Amino acid sequence: MDFQNRAGSKPGSAGVAGASESNVDRRERLRKLALETIDLAKDPYFMKNHLGSYECKLCLTLHNNEGSYLAHTQGKKHQTNLARRAARDAKDTTAVQPLVAAAGGVKRTAAGMPVPRKVVVKIGRPGYKVTKIRDPATRQFGLLFQIQYPEIEADPSGTNSVRPRHRFMSAYEQKVEEHNKAYQYLLFACDPYETIGFRVQSREIDRGEGKFWTHWDPVSKTFSLQFFFKGTRGFGEPTATHMLPSQTVAGQAPGIGV
Repeated sequence: MDFQNRAGSKPGSAGVAGASESNVDRRERLRKLALETIDLAKDPYFMKNHLGSYECKLCLTLHNNEGSYLAHTQGKKHQTNLARRAARDAKDTTAVQPLVAAAGGVKRTAAGMPVPRKVVVKIGRPGYKVTKIRDPATRQFGLLFQIQYPEIEADPSGTNSVRPRHRFMSAYEQKVEEHNKAYQYLLFACDPYETIGFRVQSREIDRGEGKFWTHWDPVSKTFSLQFFFKGTRGFGEPTATHMLPSQTVAGQAPGIGV
């Protein structure tokens, strides 16, 4: 390579460039090419620190300017680290997929093909009845919920294939009403009915033996849930306010626990 236009030399007087000079020229050409073709705003490993210099988060290197960083991205170290990261990500993805499928995240047929998710058309709200109760022995206040699901389909064996589910939700999980730590929400869900919710007092639930229970009656197709609040002093009678389906949090049915 002939460097006739190097700084401090006259035309025609320069000799053949050495290995170090050739390397500097190559890096400069790569830097100029990268400046024209690479958008640093989309580079996930490019970061400007508080000192005004630039860092490569993949290789943990420090650079004085953008050109230096771009020249680094074309080097062997950066390219090798990119290949290692891609290989590790591919390995992690391969290892996670069987776990997701085993946990029920992806349902598959016997042939290994994914089963399409069932689309259920909602038919409206279920009927419900809420009763205030009190334990005669401990004087604890509580609530009894009875939700009717008369249109649940039964499988050929005669038993109901779908069981209603419930979930307690804190006031900070929902995005419909203003957050109020004085209340919590109790949701009920069962296809093909819409999810309904009740706003109850945010008090600790007594989950002791005989205090908290659920029951599903496959004959009358009624789901019952009873619970008592802990403590008897300093609290008034419990209240439960029903929320319309348009007020309940959309898409929360899959996350409701049994």
